[in-house]
Amino acid sequence: TGSAPENPTATVPDSLKPALGDNWELRVIYGPHGAPDFFTDDDMATFFSADWQVHYNSSRTGIRLVGPKPEWARSDGGEAGMHPSNIHDNAYAVGTVDFTGDMPVILGPDGPSLGGFVCPATVIAADRWKLGQLKAGDRIRFVPLSLDDADRLAAEQDACLADLSAPTLAPAPATVTTPILDRLDEQEDGPEVVYRAAGDRYLLVEYGPLELDLRLRFRAHALMLWLEEQKLDGILELTPGIRSLQVHFEPTVLPRRELLDTLKRAELTLDKQDDLEVPSRIVHLPLSWDDEACRLAIEKYTQSVRKDAPWCPSNIEFIRRINGLDSIDEVKKILFEASYVVMGLGDVYLGAPVATPYDPRHRLVTTKYNPARTWTAENSVGIGGSYLCVYGMEGPGGYQFVGRTMQMWNRFHRTEAFTQPWLLRFFDQIRFYEVSAEELQQIRRDFPKGRYPFRVEETTFNLGEYQRFLEQNDDAIRTFTDARNQAFDEELQRWVASGQINFESQQDLNAEEADSLPEGTPVESPTAGNIWKLTVAEGDRVEEGQVVAVLESMKMEIEVAAPEAGKVVHIARQEGQQINAGQAVMILG
Repeated sequence: TGSAPENPTATVPDSLKPALGDNWELRVIYGPHGAPDFFTDDDMATFFSADWQVHYNSSRTGIRLVGPKPEWARSDGGEAGMHPSNIHDNAYAVGTVDFTGDMPVILGPDGPSLGGFVCPATVIAADRWKLGQLKAGDRIRFVPLSLDDADRLAAEQDACLADLSAPTLAPAPATVTTPILDRLDEQEDGPEVVYRAAGDRYLLVEYGPLELDLRLRFRAHALMLWLEEQKLDGILELTPGIRSLQVHFEPTVLPRRELLDTLKRAELTLDKQDDLEVPSRIVHLPLSWDDEACRLAIEKYTQSVRKDAPWCPSNIEFIRRINGLDSIDEVKKILFEASYVVMGLGDVYLGAPVATPYDPRHRLVTTKYNPARTWTAENSVGIGGSYLCVYGMEGPGGYQFVGRTMQMWNRFHRTEAFTQPWLLRFFDQIRFYEVSAEELQQIRRDFPKGRYPFRVEETTFNLGEYQRFLEQNDDAIRTFTDARNQAFDEELQRWVASGQINFESQQDLNAEEADSLPEGTPVESPTAGNIWKLTVAEGDRVEEGQVVAVLESMKMEIEVAAPEAGKVVHIARQEGQQINAGQAVMILG
């Protein structure tokens, strides 16, 4: 047979190896949201001139940034929430910079597909690789580019990877003007349409004013159906929001200008939506009210993210106050009487629904966490703005908790309820019934295996019928809404007066080790983070390998173990304090 030929050793030229340091430039496209609608011109100037620092609670989900707080162009987000960063939920592009309140987060490849926060910039496709190299404490400067330059850089990167050549393009920064690429004025048979750049691979189509109006959701649905019928080469994915549709596309196959012209032409062909009817189901879900998992998430948030948040320690009490209700029982009554219409799927993660009550008298308006939580239990149920969300999986989040329900996603089993991995569909109507925390635990064990009854009623959702319902109940709806808005405004003024409406994040990962640490064996932190829990106290004896502390970092809980047996002679960091990699949590003697 002879000897096998030797494989030549492949080497990567030094010229192709990127410099990996502590300071980074991320090239971005301005938008989809900017000045003057959401930010001030000064906000955007600051955004692009600031040195942002990577927060220790970062991961593939999102890279949190520490830096200056915006001034904001609005006082609040209206029905979308109390903070000016809050908007009616829309799809997110991978690499977009998402302001969760006053704190920006770069959404990574495992980030949410839908959410209700403004995004002033999106990392270009050619620079997304840098997101995986960022670590706690690194510094970032955002550099605006034109779409044409972003396309050229993406093409060059593909060519360089194909033949292992070095990139040569170095386009100059672009002037920051507007994230709006095109628009159509309001017509008799259609709302205003605004086309926004969401990076160099996504385009966001927005309908009408910044209001919760189901007619706008139907308009976005009609455009989605029209595009699906066209089967255009170059369209990769369509994701509807409350009043928008995000188009993920490949510009080398479908040029951006051609896509814009096609979208504008679609508006001229879409029929009036007055009597549009779509399939719907009434889906009954169990809810453990004020579940212990939700209370644990609030406790974690208070300790490691923000201690003075006005929605803590009880999100439900906050919901009562901001809606002007007399008791928590009244909050509970409204929630269990409401029928929530599913407006979007993938809010946060994995088929998670964003839904709003069919009857506006059931709309409990809140604000979203500022900044967002780092941890939320799977299938927690929360309210943000006028919307309810069921979290599809464990992860971060910003909605105000009311309880917990059963699974929205089932990857491993096909059952009567899960004919596909996700449970719900657009325009389903969710109705909750109460169960205890113990009952829910058993339901959560049984439901994914098809052992818990899933109660569903088939129906339809007709836009014309809904409009007639609103007209018939106009006076009662107006009375409820006026009282709710008054309570909302009063709470907002209390926030402004106390300074609680804003949050400026801080991080000190470069703090020096205390000079007076006693002699002994240090128990060092393996990474930058926050001391979530100490499991021992000074004077305790510990064994080698025993867990002595738990860090919160990179959106995980990381156990810190004793390197040897000994006695705890000194605690160097207390619960809630930040710590850097290599610094001592405690000293063993």
